[in-house]
Amino acid sequence: MSEQKKVAVIMGSDSDFPTVSGAIRTLDSFGVPFEVHIMSAHRTPEKAAEFASSAKDNGFGVIIAAAGKAAHLAGVLAAHTTIPVIGIPIKSSTLDGLDALLATVQMPSGIPVATVAIDGADNAAILAVQMLALSDDTLASKLEAKKVSMKEGVAAKDAAIQEKVSELIKK
Repeated sequence: MSEQKKVAVIMGSDSDFPTVSGAIRTLDSFGVPFEVHIMSAHRTPEKAAEFASSAKDNGFGVIIAAAGKAAHLAGVLAAHTTIPVIGIPIKSSTLDGLDALLATVQMPSGIPVATVAIDGADNAAILAVQMLALSDDTLASKLEAKKVSMKEGVAAKDAAIQEKVSELIKK
């Protein structure tokens, strides 16, 4: 059996860390190895290109890239690798993250970036786990268990709300 692939979590600025923390916690909860770095598409483009170019050889299976405003980081990384890149548009400007969303999702043909919701770090991590689970049965089982847990949580909330409704109409 081959060694489990890592996920790279790259943010454009340390100000993105509060949002990216959700992805880090989620990856950790699935037992997925990861590295976290700060790189800028504009201030350190060579570093970003070098990281992405060597990511596959360095054991990475997916890159998550979080950036706000112009948000070119995911695209720069995707341009230099063949492994999947997931972009997290960060809400960091007067445009409430719409600028980052459009910059992340509007990639030219041949340079895809999977894009999650604005500040959608948890979903970025789950998507990365799903990608890795395609060739990892242990991760696939953990994802199945997560789905069952979510289903049970909704059922419990529904039962609780039914009780509240019953109490409300008895008054």
